[in-house]
Amino acid sequence: MEFQDMKEKFLTLLNNQSLIAATISQPRLKSNDLRRVRLKPIELKGIYTIQLEYQYERILKHENIPVDLFAAKLEQLLEQFRQIHAQFTDQTLHIQLSKKNKVLWKSEQTKENKKINLAHNRQKQYLLEETTIHPFLVRLGVQAENGAIKKQKYDKFKQINRFVEFIDDALDYLPKDRTIRILDFGSGKSYLTFALYHYLKIVKNLDIHVTGLDLKKEVIEECNQIAQDLGYTDLQFLVGDIQDFNDETAVDMVVTLHACDIATDMALARAVKWGAKVILSVPCCQHELNRQLLSPALEIMTQHGLIRERFAALATDSIRAQLLSLVGYEAQLLEFIDMENTPKNILIRAYYTGKKPSADDRAKYDDFIQFLSAKPFLQNELQGLL
Repeated sequence: MEFQDMKEKFLTLLNNQSLIAATISQPRLKSNDLRRVRLKPIELKGIYTIQLEYQYERILKHENIPVDLFAAKLEQLLEQFRQIHAQFTDQTLHIQLSKKNKVLWKSEQTKENKKINLAHNRQKQYLLEETTIHPFLVRLGVQAENGAIKKQKYDKFKQINRFVEFIDDALDYLPKDRTIRILDFGSGKSYLTFALYHYLKIVKNLDIHVTGLDLKKEVIEECNQIAQDLGYTDLQFLVGDIQDFNDETAVDMVVTLHACDIATDMALARAVKWGAKVILSVPCCQHELNRQLLSPALEIMTQHGLIRERFAALATDSIRAQLLSLVGYEAQLLEFIDMENTPKNILIRAYYTGKKPSADDRAKYDDFIQFLSAKPFLQNELQGLL
């Protein structure tokens, strides 16, 4: 088969709208930092389109091209690469090119025609769009300067967007007539703190003041410098501990991410006492209950260290959510990010509604605590409010 015939035949297959996925690979030049290009069909505004994912060593880029305009792009790609592997609904195709563009064409019919779901293949729409350059993401190394999400930071990009979704959901519970005070305990490198500020201040144009708190002085200094560079005048970072922070008497939103063991409970208790309307907490290292478990009925589980640890973690977060509901919050336990990225993926989301708990709600809590022989730190901290 001649080179020109191969291109026309491949384009005909694409125009038949039977493509499932394809990979163009084997760069002709070793100096080419573009390693491969993946193709998949999507539907954009009712138009059948080929989405290209350019895979460089460290970053990914995307481009969408209507299929009837794809010929020029294919010509360009075949100048750079020597191999195409494609899956269509009725066949698997392998094309190999020599240095002089001699064509090896191998096609294998599939036993059953595969189906294409163009709607399923649509690119996920994030609140912080991939196609938009976000200065804070560039400054934090998640985006390249041209806006492309760096390959090794894509999970972080998804995590940030998931967090922004929670922030967006909470907007109705925040005040509209004054400055919104927000505290982030254990802010660390502050990816999510900067995302929170960017979304509420830059995107939503709300009047906010955000404070990030962490124990690591060098991290705080770096975060303050980044905030200054970005012009985030209502964002500050302080060195401090959750237990010793007394600069506020009232706060509207409290965020705590991966505060270890009872540090999470300290943050939750402070949030409640400050009258926070919104609490977002991702706990970590729940050891307190693990040490207290004395229920004989659970020994078939708790005799195994791994199971005991996991059960204690789930029970601890359930206790926290129930305690928050007993002091007037609507509390939920939600998946924060995919379990494949980290097992620490439960988020406690609580909105203050002022709803009074029923006697049955309190009885269920008391029965559970008695069954576990537990003495939760958070219960003690909230004693005067329960």
